[in-house]
Order: sequence, then structure tokens, then C-alpha cells
Amino acid sequence: MRRAADLPNIGPKSEQMLALAGITSLAKLQELGAVPAFCQVKRAGANASLNLLWALEGAILGIPWQQVAREHRTSLLLALEDYERDGHS
Repeated sequence: MRRAADLPNIGPKSEQMLALAGITSLAKLQELGAVPAFCQVKRAGANASLNLLWALEGAILGIPWQQVAREHRTSLLLALEDYERDGHS
């Protein structure tokens, strides 16, 4: 099982935020998805910016977070808005 820290885009600070939220493996991150995982990190009290959302999506897809920010930004922001509107913030 791959640890979250072994994933692309996930550095020590991101690893700490994920661990605080109970997300310590690729399997858990994939199970949740980037948006729910990001919200779980925020609920756990981490001061996470949207860069973490890009990094999480990139880790799941195996692409750099910069590419996610360029190519997936709008769809992720809409998904985040929908997720939060549905009471999952």
C-alpha cells in the first residue's frame, strides 16, 4: 500500500495535513476523491489552500499539480461548491 507521502505532489506539509485528517494512503485518498479529502483536511483544522486540492487531484491522476490547476481548476471548483452546498463542508 502506497503512503500518501510517496505520491507525486504530496510534500511533508501536505502529508501532515492529510494525516491530521486520517488520510494516510493512496487507497484512502482514491476512495474519498480529491474534493471530499480536501474538505476532510479543512474540517480537521488544517489551514489548507486550494493548492492542496490541485495536489490531491494530481496525486490521484498521477499528474503534476500545476497541470491540474491549468486543466481541471474549473471542474474542481464546481465540484467543491456542489459538495459544500450538499452539506459536506
